[in-house]
Amino acid sequence: MFRGIEMDKIVVVDVKPQLVLGMRKIGGYEEIAPMIQKLCEFAAGKNIDMIAPPIFVCHEMTIEEVMKAFEQKNADVEVAIPISICKESFDEVKCYELPGRKMANIIHKGPYEDCTPTYEKLYSWLEENHKKLVGPTREIYLNDPREVPPEEILTDIYAPIE
Repeated sequence: MFRGIEMDKIVVVDVKPQLVLGMRKIGGYEEIAPMIQKLCEFAAGKNIDMIAPPIFVCHEMTIEEVMKAFEQKNADVEVAIPISICKESFDEVKCYELPGRKMANIIHKGPYEDCTPTYEKLYSWLEENHKKLVGPTREIYLNDPREVPPEEILTDIYAPIE
């Protein structure tokens, strides 16, 4: 998953559709980590193999929308874990496919709460390169903040473009 290139370089990649186990609700962004933990525990309890790191899908389309959702704690919070086989869906946890498409990609290194400059760089790049954001961004958490210091946290950010 990690490309082995400069952290702040933006590249365009073709992302394949991905089968996931996911949850979605309206709430604060601070609910991302507990939702991921709940999803992982659910998958483990049902013997569902997780084949890649967890994902946060951000449905707010601009930095301004993110800031407003953060302040009002009414973000559209979706978390997912890639899986190989969909066994079944349940009340709160669903099995579905995240769509693939062409995406701009950048890796953020450091604490999650310090990712605003990385997003600003991504959005500036989109504007400078005449690219249009056409769907929710995704954050893939490449390592576990319980296992690495905050300055070593890696977040792979994807923005679907046209």
